[in-house]
Amino acid sequence: MIIQFLPTLVFVVVMLCWIAFAGTFLLRKKQPSPPDQKREHGSLFGVALQGVSYGIVWGLHRRLFTPIVSGSKPLALAASVLAVVAAVSSVWLIMKALKTLGKAWSLTARLVEGHQLATEGPYAYVRHPIYTGLLGMLVATGLAVSHWAALLGALFVFFVGTRIRVRSEEKLLRGAFGEQFEAYARRVPAILPGLY
Repeated sequence: MIIQFLPTLVFVVVMLCWIAFAGTFLLRKKQPSPPDQKREHGSLFGVALQGVSYGIVWGLHRRLFTPIVSGSKPLALAASVLAVVAAVSSVWLIMKALKTLGKAWSLTARLVEGHQLATEGPYAYVRHPIYTGLLGMLVATGLAVSHWAALLGALFVFFVGTRIRVRSEEKLLRGAFGEQFEAYARRVPAILPGLY
């Protein structure tokens, strides 16, 4: 019986997480940002591709309140649990990462005056926890509303965009922090422990 209501529950939880996600950026206390020391404009293309990946999962959706996997209750349950866990943990991760970055956060790759290399909090586990959180929200949204093929396509586009953003940011970080960043990059994965 609960299996019938799971798609609705997953949808509601994912939408609430999207509201929390948006609120994290829109309602956060605006701190005066130090002047840019250096900016990498190539990351804008990566931002655009990540946006396209979200357009894919939202635009190529299945009938609302239906499971992504039909015919298998255990798979439908597993996908539902994964969607909820991914959404909630992604919002939490993004909130912690933004708090750690403070004034240094920016939509595009940049260094600010007095920029410090973030290696604490979520940055102790992945070098780009906000992108990890964005990936989690993409997966959660895809599991909640999209067709599985659209989710796979969106993941491909997201990884291309993320790779561009990671390269742009890390180019700046390597230039600014040299061996300190190299040592950090050797011990901490970029986005997903054990994968990338």
